[in-house]
Amino acid sequence: MILRPATPADAPALGRIHILAMRTLTFLPQLHTVEEAQGWMAQTVLPAHAVTVAELDGQAVGYVACSEGWIDQLYVHPEHHGRGIGAALLAAVLADDRPRQLWTFQQNARARAFYEARGFRAVEFTDGAGNEEKTPDVRYVREA
Repeated sequence: MILRPATPADAPALGRIHILAMRTLTFLPQLHTVEEAQGWMAQTVLPAHAVTVAELDGQAVGYVACSEGWIDQLYVHPEHHGRGIGAALLAAVLADDRPRQLWTFQQNARARAFYEARGFRAVEFTDGAGNEEKTPDVRYVREA
């Protein structure tokens, strides 16, 4: 596996990964198509975030998107869950040892355990009114 900076050409693959990973969260409403996610990736995420891609055999299999102090997206293709790809992406982001925060859904037990095992702590719980899915979420913080 290699980790590399994303390029505009990655938008289709990353949008697809995003939707496929989101669809594994069966408690969430399905709000977007793959095509919509690909456009969002190209027009919003890639231009405004530092995005790192995890690649296996020339194929994107996961990504992490960050903005100042935030981990905004971390998704791995469902066929590659449990293989250390998410851990490698997160480790790359945390290598600078700066504080980070992120949101995840309260019902996403797998993500919550993943982040808590890596030093993040829950600091805020919401009813979901502020997110697109209207699903309760939790904000995590990891100090430097």
